[in-house]
Amino acid sequence: MTGRRIKLSDVAKAAGVSAATVSRALRNPDIVSEKVRERIERVIEELGYVPDPAASALASARTDVVGVLIPSVTNNVFAEVLRGIYSAAEGTAYRIQLGNTRYSILEEERLLKVFLSQRPAGLIVTGTDQSNASRAMLLGADCPVVQIMETGEKPVDMMIGFSHRDGAYAATRHLIEEGYRRIAFLGARMDPRTQRRLEGFSQALREAGLFDERLIVTTPRPSTVTLGCALVSELLARAPDADAVFCNNDDLALGVLFECQRRRIAVPDDFGICGFNDLEMMAVANPSITSVRTFREAMGVKAFEMLARGLDGQPVGEAVVDLGFELMRRQSTRRGPSPRHPRA
Repeated sequence: MTGRRIKLSDVAKAAGVSAATVSRALRNPDIVSEKVRERIERVIEELGYVPDPAASALASARTDVVGVLIPSVTNNVFAEVLRGIYSAAEGTAYRIQLGNTRYSILEEERLLKVFLSQRPAGLIVTGTDQSNASRAMLLGADCPVVQIMETGEKPVDMMIGFSHRDGAYAATRHLIEEGYRRIAFLGARMDPRTQRRLEGFSQALREAGLFDERLIVTTPRPSTVTLGCALVSELLARAPDADAVFCNNDDLALGVLFECQRRRIAVPDDFGICGFNDLEMMAVANPSITSVRTFREAMGVKAFEMLARGLDGQPVGEAVVDLGFELMRRQSTRRGPSPRHPRA
């Protein structure tokens, strides 16, 4: 780095933290953990970094905007997260600006550039699967950043979510414990979160000696109830002996139930169904459908609260918050005492 002025981003890169964390350590050292603060101080000394007063003045002249990037505005899962964010932001000095990436890496990069050009107070972004370009922008952003919907060891700044792998693993173990043996996976729009659910599903079956790759049916198309009908039809044509499915979301699970009813397949005695997210329709379906409950609105609330604490100079607490999940066991996987009947 000889021959040019050392920048705050250089310190962040060398210390393995975000620019926002370095900025907080310099302005409000008490709100940064001692371990991280000492690492930053050591790098500053090694690099000979001298804070730029002009840059500090510019950084303080931020807008009241909190940028929120989500992949869909029509998906009920993200609608509930947004409800939590808006609820937490109500009555504060900050306003929400929404960006819809439409599951596009390039659109996420474009929107990040737009948001950062407006000098936002903070950013809330979905997932940990950003492109190298997007991650570099987030690491260089001199504002708090919260990644939602997942957990991991290396957040850009802060992170709140749950383990998709563990949720799918727990659901698949439940199907095994209920006596199902030919358990299939139905997945749509195979984004990284769906991939992690497939990993958890596969791990549980491999441990039980039940994994069969032929029972994995996926498509890049977006999830709908109609698609759930189509995917389970494809599964049964490929593997007529399949006796249960783990669906990567609830739309697919509801479609599976409708198709089973159309074919007069008895659920749960002859066929078990499990979804993911536990949307409201899972509890009122007949039979009710087992699903992995995720705490989406609470995630939105807590994500904004973490961001606001960082903005207000308060301790943010743990950098990674795992909200966990809950397996909601319902009628679609509870086998009765009667024997299984041959499928027509």
